[in-house]
Amino acid sequence: MNKSIPGFREVPRTGVIYVMHQAAQMGYTSQDPNWINLGQGAPETNALAGAPQRITQLTIDPNEHEYGPVTGQKILRQKVADLYNKLYRQEKSSQYTWENVSICGGGRVALARIVAALGNINMGHFLPDYTAYEELLSIFKAFIPIPILLEPEYHYSLPIEQIKKEISGRGLKALLMSNPCNPTGQVIKGEKLKEWVQLASELRCSLILDEFYSHYIYDEPKNHQTFNIVSAAEYVEDVNQDPIIILDGLTKNWRYPGWRISWTIAPKDVIHAIASAGSFLDGGANNPFQKEIVKLLDIDYVSQETNALQSCFRYKRDYMLARLTKMGIEVEAPPTGAFYMWANLSNLPAPLNDGIAFFEAGLKEKVITVPGVFFDVNPEKRRTYARYRQYARISFGPELEKLENGLDALERVITNAKNHHNEILKSAATTII
Repeated sequence: MNKSIPGFREVPRTGVIYVMHQAAQMGYTSQDPNWINLGQGAPETNALAGAPQRITQLTIDPNEHEYGPVTGQKILRQKVADLYNKLYRQEKSSQYTWENVSICGGGRVALARIVAALGNINMGHFLPDYTAYEELLSIFKAFIPIPILLEPEYHYSLPIEQIKKEISGRGLKALLMSNPCNPTGQVIKGEKLKEWVQLASELRCSLILDEFYSHYIYDEPKNHQTFNIVSAAEYVEDVNQDPIIILDGLTKNWRYPGWRISWTIAPKDVIHAIASAGSFLDGGANNPFQKEIVKLLDIDYVSQETNALQSCFRYKRDYMLARLTKMGIEVEAPPTGAFYMWANLSNLPAPLNDGIAFFEAGLKEKVITVPGVFFDVNPEKRRTYARYRQYARISFGPELEKLENGLDALERVITNAKNHHNEILKSAATTII
């Protein structure tokens, strides 16, 4: 930024925005078929085999050109509540209602509302995790972000006793995490997720769960379900007392990222607080689109879409994992959710064993990845040491054909680097002789 402009600070770009900016400098456009974006944080949006028909037209009621409610239209809020009750709470006396739901303009805005409503507390967050958390945890000064490190040898997970120590020992009053995790693709589910929910209630630590990838689950479905979705909503006992805050929306699980519609599910008191935050932060979600979304939340639609999505992305996950392994790229914890590979580049020849260099070399072959260093969530750059320099996040969000072409491009990058490395060794050996 031009330092002569008074009053403004340098605002960092998130990882995906940074790499897209750099790619654009090299000539990238989304319409250019020669470019492959394996850095994208969005799923393919075309029709999938077995999925419901995609929406191609919208009809707008002229009355809805007006502002909508900050927390969204009541009909949509109730429809979200109904979906979660049908999926997770059929046998429970405590049920979500429209008062437990707030509609918002996308995931980042929903997160901004939540963190703006937090008090003067310690809030835990995990490393690695979603790149956009970094600036969100920096802007609002009321709370102190406390990093919790996840290690590859434990599959980027922590035992419940360690979480209990973190909450009690550091005095955490809130804990933020993505589940499934972006970028590692690891999922907390079943009895373990139940333990997390119970612990949050027992220790009175709000658990803020970004569940935007909760339909991208690759384990076999449990019981008699035909698909597998993970949500903490299944283990909440009292929807207005248990401090569980859930975020989701159309972006990933419904594959409509451009609609910018999300929701927050939480106790009524939290919904009131984030409504107040939304009134000065963003003013509310797109109003005309909200009635169109209601039909997307029918249980039959969700079942059909999720079945198709899981079948398609499970195949792409297996395909990418096999290709990366063949290239010498290690994935220490293969993803059981989301649509990313958290790729360890350390076995590649220098300089490709560095995520930034790997990304820059990929641009020359018209393929985009995201350097792992962006997932070292480091609010206000309090830590000087940058973790995950030898990692990259590689997305299997794009269509299979693009995935194949993108992996071909990465293979060329690695082959070129190995050939260059061998030429250097040969030249050195000749010089010694």
